[in-house]
Amino acid sequence: MVMTSHSAATAANPVLRVAPASPAAAAAYFGASLAFHADVSDVAAALAADGDPGFVVLDSRSTASWDQGHIPGAVHLPTALIPEQAAALLDPAVPVVTYCWGPGCDGATRAALALAQLGLQVKEMLGGFEYWVREGFAYETWEGGARRAADPLTAPVDAADCGC
Repeated sequence: MVMTSHSAATAANPVLRVAPASPAAAAAYFGASLAFHADVSDVAAALAADGDPGFVVLDSRSTASWDQGHIPGAVHLPTALIPEQAAALLDPAVPVVTYCWGPGCDGATRAALALAQLGLQVKEMLGGFEYWVREGFAYETWEGGARRAADPLTAPVDAADCGC
């Protein structure tokens, strides 16, 4: 087998060692990803716009975590209570966006699974409560409202949005 300089470079390159998916496969994958996930800043923008955002935000963490801080207007329903309480708290015609602590926690994924198994439309908010706070959005605690300055590693400092 004759190795060209391109194939030799590709073999040594850990990024391209496995070839990228075809454009059609990539479009299907990324389209599906967007059907399952919502971005923190997109959720914030939809909640801040006038009118009904068309979804409800659900915090799937414990009561102690909820008291420490949560998204204003979110419904509090710990994952373990979803099977017995979701029907009383959620309209099955309204999509749900779940969140938990952050990228290192799969609580929002477990909550989304439990809700989907009950027949609800659901998305998971990427970044969770951590990125909500890090991006500088207002939140509520048991003591009242709070807000931190945006972390320049997660959100633009001098712009309304990141442009992505």
